[in-house]
Amino acid sequence: MAHSSRHGFCNPGFLRLVLVLVSVCLVGYIVGPPLYWHLRENLTVEASCPPCVCDCSSEAIFSIPLGLLNSSFADCGKHDPDMSEEMEKDIVNLLSEELNLQRNVTNDNLEHTKAAILDMKKTSSQYQKEAEKCNSGMETCEEAREKAEAALVAECKLSALWEKRAREQGWKDRRRA
Repeated sequence: MAHSSRHGFCNPGFLRLVLVLVSVCLVGYIVGPPLYWHLRENLTVEASCPPCVCDCSSEAIFSIPLGLLNSSFADCGKHDPDMSEEMEKDIVNLLSEELNLQRNVTNDNLEHTKAAILDMKKTSSQYQKEAEKCNSGMETCEEAREKAEAALVAECKLSALWEKRAREQGWKDRRRA
């Protein structure tokens, strides 16, 4: 009995539907997590921002001519106690405070640099001691090699002398024959 192509899994409409569903799932799988984290990050940034304590309305800002726009924002922070305290400080105090901060940073950097130099000197000293030990060991080995070479030369001369005497006495080398 023959099967009809309109029934079952071979139906083109059914295959098209399955492919569309698989495509949608793949796109959601690929795009979903980055989109989720991006949206979540934006929500946490907006939630962590403190509310503005300014008394400026948006209508007042748009009605001000562009030349006066910056001067109108100067009044905006007067109600904030931290901002008003900072604004009351005169320029000399601000500059001296900045210089003190720069001096502290410079002193901290200098201390770290001195500590790094001291560690480098200690490490360099250790390496130098190891190099001296190595050189001493090399000299000892070189002296021992020279003594062994001299002893070998003396032994070869003595062996040649004994072989010469043995040949004079009638000895024949069996290895050469």
